[in-house]
Amino acid sequence: MISPAVATPPAPTPVEEIAETLERIGPLHGLAYEERLWLANHGREVVANAGDILFEEGAPAEDMVLILKGEIHVRRQHGGPMALFIGRTGQMTGILPFSRMKTYGGQGFAVSPVWLLLVSRSVFPAMLEAIPSMAQRCVTTLLDRVREVTRIEQQAEKLNALGKLAGNLAHELNNPASAAQRAAASLVEALEANRANRLKLVKLALNAQQIRAIAAWEEKILTRPMPLPQNPPRPGALDYITREESIRGWLTTVGCDGNWEVAPQLAEQGVTAADLDEYLTILGPTEACITLQFFARYLRSTRAAETLVNSTARIFDLIDAVKDYSNMDRAPILEVDVPAGLDATLQMLRSRMDHVEIERDYQPGLPRISAYGGELNQVWMALIENALDALEDETDGRRTLRIACRMEGEMLLVEIWDTGPGIPPELQERIFEPFFTTKAPGRGLGLGLDYAMRIVRKHRGHLSVKSQPGSTCFRVRLPLDQLQAY
Repeated sequence: MISPAVATPPAPTPVEEIAETLERIGPLHGLAYEERLWLANHGREVVANAGDILFEEGAPAEDMVLILKGEIHVRRQHGGPMALFIGRTGQMTGILPFSRMKTYGGQGFAVSPVWLLLVSRSVFPAMLEAIPSMAQRCVTTLLDRVREVTRIEQQAEKLNALGKLAGNLAHELNNPASAAQRAAASLVEALEANRANRLKLVKLALNAQQIRAIAAWEEKILTRPMPLPQNPPRPGALDYITREESIRGWLTTVGCDGNWEVAPQLAEQGVTAADLDEYLTILGPTEACITLQFFARYLRSTRAAETLVNSTARIFDLIDAVKDYSNMDRAPILEVDVPAGLDATLQMLRSRMDHVEIERDYQPGLPRISAYGGELNQVWMALIENALDALEDETDGRRTLRIACRMEGEMLLVEIWDTGPGIPPELQERIFEPFFTTKAPGRGLGLGLDYAMRIVRKHRGHLSVKSQPGSTCFRVRLPLDQLQAY
């Protein structure tokens, strides 16, 4: 139903002029003037201004719309403000003969002044009788429209998946990047402090015997197993606090400055008051304070450097996982290590698995298969994300995701299990249908499993599901010999 904002112009355009303008409608090219005149006589001329709402999402579709001038955008309100269709001068849209369309799939609005000719559904039989070629023209337009809408929906699904992937990756990179930044700042601070302290060390003028004794003491501290044995054993945190307070008291008694900096570092390394008493037999109180401060900053610098190494290694692991997932810089058809692809996908989704127990069951020595590796990884992403969505709805018991990969005859079998609430039997046959989804508006377009099914079929494989409450399993079977599939 067209909105009341769309009105008949104050001065109707002569039907002859409308008939001439209809020649510019793409699907009507070649239509005889008399046939275009028939449409002009049986149609309703309307105009609207930029910004006017032409129809609302869900409103009954009653008219074929011929856009004589202007531009129309259609966007879906429920499920996100995503543009579904852009109609411009020369297009035929709206309800068409042979279409199963009942309502508008989105809200239509004018982005510029528009001039339309509306042909009511009620005159379709008469139109097809008066203009026989309209049947073929309408069917061609319908097919083009279905292809375009499907392409847009699939693109939106891919963008949605890309957004999730980017979010997961950003979350995973944030922790090691933040740790590396903090470690680098700590390292710079410790190095600057030791640089300022170096002249005090020179002024001590330690002899060779003292230097050897200090080196031996430090080596003992650095190589001693951690944590230190306790008798009786005490929790690690409590032991650390007790040890730090003991060191702080020792340093205060000796008269050292900077206890707040030295005590935590020595306590973390496992130094005790007894170790410090031993150190005091090597050096006097003043010399001990200066060298212990230098040693504490060394410990701090070493830990910061180790954190930098571990954090950057984690970042490189993530980059490798992204490369494995997307198969960058590789040919589209390659020898695919399926378990590695599954692991790379799990790595991408790690941020969603904080409270999920992951079980892997990979048969050793599985052969590689010739396949589109990037597309297979999209299958794993769709199925694992589907399982994680199900586990988010699980309120009782543990949340477990189990990935299995093994040989089954001449096929490679991948199973993705979850302990979610399951899929109702009446929906199990529909979950692979395009645009079918049980998710709330805005959380999915219902194309993920359909796309996964298409990719598996492209590889001459089979995708199925078996589900009951507490146990849902998606099974993907892929033939080993893929070359003849291409």
